[in-house]
Amino acid sequence: MIEGFDTDAFVTATLAEDLGVGHDVTSEAVIPADARFDGVMATRDAIAVAGLPIAAAFFKRLDPDASIEMLVSDGAQVPAGTPIMRIAGLARALLTAERSALNTVQHLSGIATLSAQYVDQIRGTGAILLDTRKTIPGLRLLEKYATRMGGAQNHRMGLWDAAMIKDNHIAVAGSVEEAVRRARDAGVADIIVEVDRVEQIEPALAAGATRLLLDNMPPAILRGAVTLVGGRVPTEASGGVTLQTIRAIAETGVTFVSVGRLTQSAPAADIGLDFALA
Repeated sequence: MIEGFDTDAFVTATLAEDLGVGHDVTSEAVIPADARFDGVMATRDAIAVAGLPIAAAFFKRLDPDASIEMLVSDGAQVPAGTPIMRIAGLARALLTAERSALNTVQHLSGIATLSAQYVDQIRGTGAILLDTRKTIPGLRLLEKYATRMGGAQNHRMGLWDAAMIKDNHIAVAGSVEEAVRRARDAGVADIIVEVDRVEQIEPALAAGATRLLLDNMPPAILRGAVTLVGGRVPTEASGGVTLQTIRAIAETGVTFVSVGRLTQSAPAADIGLDFALA
């Protein structure tokens, strides 16, 4: 499963949301208790796959004896029409779990697919695609897992694993030098400083920044900023990055390009689950 993610708790909470007082009234009314179905989950889009182990956990929760065959692995890039999972088991259980399983795989595969598209756009530039903290509350570990399945790398997982000093932090601290000094005195090893003007670069570096986030700079300015930094610390471009603009940004020589759209704006993949009587 996904490191650090409580799959059991997620499955429990999601099914509780869907089942309400504990019943799938449609399946219980329409499907005999001993009826069995075989089914195939397939994608109607070309996608990067993500979330299949979570989907399997939904089916197994309601039918522990269900037979599940993964036809592809998470991270695989497959064409439209590809079967990705085969399941067989109790019909009521599979139908009850269907929506929760599909919602998860559609959402995560949508994120992975968009991430793969961004990775393709910067291939050969040497720049690394990063996600951001712009995730749905409660789903961060899942969504950041999905970006990895699309070929991106994870930025900070939260507020705890690196300092990111932005304009409001600097305003309250009084200066970039003071903000960085306080972070260093607190024992923070990774100190990212956001700069939106070239003249902020030298003060940030002199203060001890370990990475510079070059915010909302057009490619021509970015290229000059990267030259000025001269490899002293890694550089990250961020702000308003799209599929149409990321190639030019990556070609400026930045180390990283971070894109909030990977998790904010990815459309769900079109994936269905079709059953046939065994």
